[in-house]
Amino acid sequence: MRIRLLASAAALAGFALATPAGAADLGYPAPYVQPVAAFTWTGFYLGANAGYGWGSSSFSSPGGFLGGFQAGYNFQFGSPFVLGIETDFDFAGMSAGAYSLNNLGTVRARLGYSFDRVLVYGTGGFAYGQGSANFFSLTSSSTQTGWTLGLGAEVGFDRNWSAKLEYLYVDLGSATFATAVGPVNTGLDANILRAGVNYRF
Repeated sequence: MRIRLLASAAALAGFALATPAGAADLGYPAPYVQPVAAFTWTGFYLGANAGYGWGSSSFSSPGGFLGGFQAGYNFQFGSPFVLGIETDFDFAGMSAGAYSLNNLGTVRARLGYSFDRVLVYGTGGFAYGQGSANFFSLTSSSTQTGWTLGLGAEVGFDRNWSAKLEYLYVDLGSATFATAVGPVNTGLDANILRAGVNYRF
């Protein structure tokens, strides 16, 4: 009796092991496994940023916080290299003495090298802003234009969200302000350090 039970158990085990092989021999497809998509920086993104700026004008050294929004597009060349364009606009509270910077915007190219989800990049392009001068209670504003260069790093947390840290040097050239003592010319050289988050579509 015991021998018969052991023989039956062995036969069942052999049948169970043979069944997958037999199914494969009959042409049944193997179960589909969804491949994991490779991470890419290619695509459009929107985000927000905040940071601190400091610099110098002709007659003061303004500094203060700033924050705003950015949008851009990256294209990754099937390699570690990433080329992109970004525009941003920040509300600024940089002031000292008679001069203050009210807002700052840029339109920049970005060229980066990715280490999978980590992107390091250089950036540069056009910069503009609105400055104000106040002499003897007479305040006037003027749009200033110039250029910017900088460096940054961005980390992708998943397919959609990333965070960045960025440094920009900004030269806004010279502008003329109407004052109580007559027209005054001044420019602005500024250093901007800011962090931001992006949602990538």
